Amino acid sequence: MSILQETYTLSNGVKLPKIGFGTWQIKEGEEAYNSVMTALKNGYRHIDSAEGYRNETSVGRAVRDSGIPREEIFVTSKLESHIKTYEGAKQAFEETMANFGFEYLDLFLIHAPWPWSEMGKECDEGNREAWRAMEEFYKAGRIKAIGVSNFEPKHLDNIIGNCEIVPHVNQIGYFIGLDQSKTIEHCKKHDIFVEAYSPLGIGYLLDNEDIQKVAKKYDKSAAQICIRYLLQKGTAPLPKSTHEHRIIENADVDFDITAEDMAFLDTIKGDPRRWE
Repeated sequence: MSILQETYTLSNGVKLPKIGFGTWQIKEGEEAYNSVMTALKNGYRHIDSAEGYRNETSVGRAVRDSGIPREEIFVTSKLESHIKTYEGAKQAFEETMANFGFEYLDLFLIHAPWPWSEMGKECDEGNREAWRAMEEFYKAGRIKAIGVSNFEPKHLDNIIGNCEIVPHVNQIGYFIGLDQSKTIEHCKKHDIFVEAYSPLGIGYLLDNEDIQKVAKKYDKSAAQICIRYLLQKGTAPLPKSTHEHRIIENADVDFDITAEDMAFLDTIKGDPRRWE
């Protein structure tokens, strides 16, 4: 069985394919449409989008035009980070559904605990309000699973301690070198599944000499090592590309990195997204 056919099981029993196709920074229109069609043609069944990506319409059109039954494709979107009201969340979800042209969504996330323009701002009440709206859509069967993104333990506790449903997913930036152990351990404690966005460190990790050394040993690319590493950590990586050969390569990860090499990769430290 290909890794693209394998799934994780969320706390509510929903099956989530182990590798997702990310669409961040893929432009609305033919680029998004063609990229998603290419991913689906090559076996991907997990597509990750967001209101903030501004490409939901093309993603939805590709899913509908693919000829693959809707229930076989797991689609995620996200509530924009600045929407922190009950009514705002309800309206935004309806707009997302209209953009996609779907009857239901597989996963809907609060994109961040604070507006991107005000990172770090305390928005506990607003997150609870948005979550209340998402719980209602979940109970109505319009969303198969609900979750959050970029939430640290304190943000998760605000939801867990004050709302009815514990998030099924927390989608976080996670890749070789970025220590997310505190958040991941907190998620495990509460049976919250972790998805890993930017698995290649937005491309910067591909030039890392230590990762390249491991890749050469396995006759794989640096990207494949980065993605396999996250799978062996028990997370779902969301690699992105607009090039078919890379889309195919990113899913060709049916191999095992030894415990010794995983430990070596663990010694790599730092977030390349901030390197000069």
